[in-house]
Amino acid sequence: MALAWRTFLRFEASDYTPQGVDSFLDFISDTTLNRMFIMGNYQLFVAVEKVQQTYNVRPEEKKLAEDSGKGGTLIREEEKIVGLISLREGNHISLLFVDEKYHKQGIGRALLNYVATYLYEEKGKIFCTVNAAPYAVEFYKKIGFHAVKPEESKDGIRYTPMVWYFMR
Repeated sequence: MALAWRTFLRFEASDYTPQGVDSFLDFISDTTLNRMFIMGNYQLFVAVEKVQQTYNVRPEEKKLAEDSGKGGTLIREEEKIVGLISLREGNHISLLFVDEKYHKQGIGRALLNYVATYLYEEKGKIFCTVNAAPYAVEFYKKIGFHAVKPEESKDGIRYTPMVWYFMR
């Protein structure tokens, strides 16, 4: 959720009242949300980048590095979360965030396409919904979402209810 919070602050918080910012923080840090995730009622999908980290090995650790074939240098491959999308209520997108450094690289679109395929093939759904933040409305329109109502506001959070039909 740190990625969601960081990206929200950078791109969306200015569109919300202080109450809306607090409401969003309460939502992503809610223990109920965590319990729903653990029980399988709140699904989270992530995009990751594999990152190689190189570490210099001290002389006393050199034997371990040589045994690994790295000869004094240890290389570890780690995964960094660069995007996330979550579902609740079956087919409602609750969160979609991509790390700022990875914007405009197709990650958001890939996450949405993955979820659409999952919902269609695994759950038999033909559409999904989202309450799009003002910052994201145009992005969702490019994907194929359509507004079903004008912009609304609740608890200081502005959003446009949207739907995407992805029948194949």
